[in-house]
Amino acid sequence: MKIKFLTYLISPLVISVVAIGATSAQTKITNQSRLAINGIGSIRVGMTVTEASRASGTKLVSSGDYIEKSCYYVQPQGAPKGLGFMVTEGRIARVDVYNKSSVTTLSGAKIGDSEARIKALYPGQIKVSAHKYTGDSGGHYLTFVPKDKSDRNYRVVFETDGKRVTNFRSGKLPEVEYVEGCS
Repeated sequence: MKIKFLTYLISPLVISVVAIGATSAQTKITNQSRLAINGIGSIRVGMTVTEASRASGTKLVSSGDYIEKSCYYVQPQGAPKGLGFMVTEGRIARVDVYNKSSVTTLSGAKIGDSEARIKALYPGQIKVSAHKYTGDSGGHYLTFVPKDKSDRNYRVVFETDGKRVTNFRSGKLPEVEYVEGCS
């Protein structure tokens, strides 16, 4: 009788631990995570750093570049490299992908893609403007403007050298369009 009772007591506990472990493994931010217009993986624009860390199973730590307390960056501890989260007023405002990261958008856009490929992935939804610093030599911002009204306050911005994507970011307006991050 005691063995049967312990089996009923322990079985649900084991199943719960296995389920929690599987959930955490599925939500971690990795190089295979894909950038959406409003976040990456399980991290969404609007979350606090604590909520984002919990949702992703990845500790987000300060990059040490505090321009001001109302705007700063955090990065996932451990992986992947080349990913940063802008925090404004205590909440995630945008996600930056840089430094030859292998992270892609939901449509498959990535660092190194040609301007033509970005335009082909998002037909009729790319606004082209001159890059603030490299525009004289052909650099551009290729800004994805969503058609869906529910996404009207979000953008994906691809920075190029005039030929290829050098970095990109997604998030809410106006932060996603800040040229120099928090500064």
